[in-house]
Amino acid sequence: MEIRRLSPELCDDYLRFFDETPHDDNRDESKCYCVCWSAADSTGCDFSSAEKRRALAEEYVMRGDIRGYLAYENGRAIGWCNAGNRDDYYACHAGRMYLEPLRALYPPDERVKSVYCFVVAPEWRRHGVAAALLERVCEDARAEGFDAVEAYPIAQFVSEQADYMGPAALYEGQGFAVWRTLGDRLIVRKALK
Repeated sequence: MEIRRLSPELCDDYLRFFDETPHDDNRDESKCYCVCWSAADSTGCDFSSAEKRRALAEEYVMRGDIRGYLAYENGRAIGWCNAGNRDDYYACHAGRMYLEPLRALYPPDERVKSVYCFVVAPEWRRHGVAAALLERVCEDARAEGFDAVEAYPIAQFVSEQADYMGPAALYEGQGFAVWRTLGDRLIVRKALK
């Protein structure tokens, strides 16, 4: 397996991965293209159809607003992890719902890379793809001088659709610890310094 950081050169692979990978309820209209978690300000964006989300995804990838990693096997993308500097995500659609209410809890000078979601092709689930992606996120975050890596899994497994941020056990297995509990969600962190 090879892990590559998303770049404009990988845009076609990224779009093809979301075009072909069953997601959520397996309906085309549910394909997210991961546009709700980005470094773009989502004010006024229309996420109402898969076509509109795909067009936004292409724009965001080309501008560097969707950040993360693709996992490849034999030249084909088989997994995705959205991860980026937490402070860049407050204005996106999901950031306004999940991150903005937490902002006051964070020290202003802390550098945190956040993990927002995983998508793995069905035939590659339970083969270590998400773990390999998470390991790469942590390695790069350490090399880039981040203080910690943070994620927001659901405390108890509900469904693969609801657990798109990764199961809590995935993070526990890679040395993350619970920092806060917010309703049914955990904020898990791995200190890098």
